[in-house]
Amino acid sequence: MGIPSRTPRRISRPALLTTTAAAVTAGALLLVPLPTAVAAPDPGAAARQQPHPVRERGGPDAGTSTAAALPAAKPAGADAGASTGTSAAPALRKDGGYPRRTVLSAPPENPADKSIKLGLAPYHSLAPRLNALQKLGDRVSVEVAGRSAGGHELYLVTVTAPESARQAREQDRMRELIGDSPAVAAKDRRITSSYKTPVFINNNIHGNEWEGTDAALALIEELAKAKDAKTAGLLAKNRIYLNVTANPDGRIAGTRANANGFDLNRDFITASQPEVRAMRQIAVDKQPAVMLDLHGYVNGTLIEPTTPPHGENYEYDLFLKNTYANALGMEKAVNDLGYTPAKDGVQPPVIPFRDQQEGWDDWPPIFTPQYMAFQGAVASHTVEFPMRVNNASYDSLPVEELRRRSAINTDIAGAVMRATLDYTLGHRASVLADQIEVFRRGAAGEAQRPVSEETVPGVPGIGPEDVYTTDFPRAYVIPAGAGQRSATAAARLVDHLIANDVRVVRATVGFRLGGQAYPAGSYVVDMRQPKRGLANVILGEGRDISADVSTMYDISGWSLGLLWGARVDKVQRADGRLPVAGRPVVAAAPTGSVAGGRGALRLALDDAKELTALNSLLAEGVSIRRAADGSAVVPASARPLATVLASRYGVAFGAASEPGSAALGRTRVAAAVTPGEQFALRGMGFEVTPVSTAVLNAGFDWAAADVLYVSSGLSYTALNATARSALGGFLAGGGRVVGVGSAGSAFNTAAGLLEARPVAGNGDANGVVRVVNAGGPVTGGAPAHAFVYSPRWFTALGSGVRVDQSYATGNPLVSGHWRALANGTGGPADAAGRASVVSGMSAVGAPVVLFGTEPLFRDHPKGQFAQVGRALLGAAG
Repeated sequence: MGIPSRTPRRISRPALLTTTAAAVTAGALLLVPLPTAVAAPDPGAAARQQPHPVRERGGPDAGTSTAAALPAAKPAGADAGASTGTSAAPALRKDGGYPRRTVLSAPPENPADKSIKLGLAPYHSLAPRLNALQKLGDRVSVEVAGRSAGGHELYLVTVTAPESARQAREQDRMRELIGDSPAVAAKDRRITSSYKTPVFINNNIHGNEWEGTDAALALIEELAKAKDAKTAGLLAKNRIYLNVTANPDGRIAGTRANANGFDLNRDFITASQPEVRAMRQIAVDKQPAVMLDLHGYVNGTLIEPTTPPHGENYEYDLFLKNTYANALGMEKAVNDLGYTPAKDGVQPPVIPFRDQQEGWDDWPPIFTPQYMAFQGAVASHTVEFPMRVNNASYDSLPVEELRRRSAINTDIAGAVMRATLDYTLGHRASVLADQIEVFRRGAAGEAQRPVSEETVPGVPGIGPEDVYTTDFPRAYVIPAGAGQRSATAAARLVDHLIANDVRVVRATVGFRLGGQAYPAGSYVVDMRQPKRGLANVILGEGRDISADVSTMYDISGWSLGLLWGARVDKVQRADGRLPVAGRPVVAAAPTGSVAGGRGALRLALDDAKELTALNSLLAEGVSIRRAADGSAVVPASARPLATVLASRYGVAFGAASEPGSAALGRTRVAAAVTPGEQFALRGMGFEVTPVSTAVLNAGFDWAAADVLYVSSGLSYTALNATARSALGGFLAGGGRVVGVGSAGSAFNTAAGLLEARPVAGNGDANGVVRVVNAGGPVTGGAPAHAFVYSPRWFTALGSGVRVDQSYATGNPLVSGHWRALANGTGGPADAAGRASVVSGMSAVGAPVVLFGTEPLFRDHPKGQFAQVGRALLGAAG
């Protein structure tokens, strides 16, 4: 894993209303108390998932998937001992205390598990080892937190002193008080004396960064067996939660990604993958105050906190104070192991905040530790082991050397775990006070405290480059009724907020805010709530940080409020009042409907779920036609099936006002795409066959495809003569082409299809941009924002080429990082007003659509998915 070269920093060395009156915020007029939100189904569609083209950090579905939840308590009267098997939710002690023993079912032995070569624990050995660890005493509990994309169980271990059912309930009460009524919690002496600080250690989120799992197993055994007073005191005052392997699919296969091809450490703000939803639920349920995420490989051991820019929605003064102090302790623990560059090849640890200028930032909420900070972690770190054992090293180094390196990494992982536990125990009172203060500021609507050497004493080198704050709005409104672009998209966004433990209210009567009238049924997110930072991360537009730093680690813009297809309004009120009568939401209201009468129906195709419903109709043999605006006209005979699909996907079938023109058919896609895009296309109901240069050169039956989608892994110039001839026959026969990004536009140019010259912007640029839609089959009804990643635009358009979408004039970048290149070209000013999506007929009669945006990027821009679906259906024809 590469990081920017080390450059020393400039261092100056030497609410919402609640049921308790104390938590009521001045001027708030929400009429219904808001309890902690309950996790709800988290629908979406998975999409493009690839590492940054330059740097790697250790770092969707159109239907409905249920957020992974921790197991429910065993029914009353059930056996209080261990349970066997884990095909269903594993049983807990019937009295709800600790330990909670689960007898895990061991999977079959797999000699191909990539861990074995390194002398590490293969996945199939984990269940027996955890079963044995539970028998060592009364400190270790194991539960199944969910399943991976590949179907493997995710093991959550809790290590703590035994608790009776009454004691466990009291711990729950105190945790809920901290999260729900922090002003009250700050004065609760019982919390100060008796609350067990939650510490979360996350391991192996990248499957081929293995050693955290093995260090965790060793730590669990050590804590289970220890007889000393220090360990007893540690477990009396803390609950230690260990996600033994966050990515068992990748651990087994030796891959960074899970079985769906997703980098899980890029997925936290969208949670398209089951493993991430399980970790999210752990965060919501356990509310960790301290967190480690263990990775590899950076030599020397990299220990966060990070370089600028720092996430503007954090209470960064509290976060930096704890992360820096804990980092120093972890650094000492690693150095105390005695590894040296000369003897072992191990360089001294690196703390980016102290040792680097930029390039390892905590700006985006997509990484595990950054996300956990919004769930209350005041010390949250990525740690990178030093000795590389994956990728080329795995294949080229002798087994003995690989095992030597893995042993060092495991040793270092154990050291940072123990140092973190020491820090938590030694600073327990201040850590808890700081977590409560994070939530209290949010609920009270107080301003953030800019970091400085005065507000964060003991941390050297704080300068203006570290100051990132934001002005939180008074509320966000997700309107209902005719003012909402897509009720389906709005419901998805509301469910996502709730799954992230953000409080949402649904208005029971109409109201006015910010000079705008809203009908009953509209959703309101009061920003005076404990997790306001996370609410703003999800709903806010973000910030253009192009001028702040020269380089970013990964993406810089991600606004779900702008990219998920729903209308979201930001409301400011100088008087602080929020006169809305409403009820707390545990799930969005149903949005599916079918227009009355007996006539034909119209399906808008403005959202991915509408594409899924359409493809379900086509799969049943329903004859559907396309209207001039790109929507679908469904015959009256399909009304019964439409009723079922409306309920299943939350889509609305309106009354058709025209008969439609071209027939729409079942679309089979030959897809040269990333795994995330393939997942998204299948989520929308398309039949997908993966292709590549090698597949086409080996001979491909084009009779099995209707459209070729190119975004990755296919070069026209690298095709042999036979493959080109077969492709030519497909195109001449009316085959369609959709191209995305550099690979798609290069394919179009080399194949001589659409007359449109692609222009590449800065390859490191990414973010949310304003666009202007021309309407029609591809972008009719599309949102006014898109996502770009290595953006492109099109010039020198042929006479038959249609501009379906353009970058807005002025500076189209809303949030993210997009600079011009050193020669002054490739910036947003060059893209302004230029075509971002074009379509037309090629000389051989093949319909072609080209995207300069990234409409399926990592499941972020759900509001753009429908544009891809429409293009695949033949919108250019």
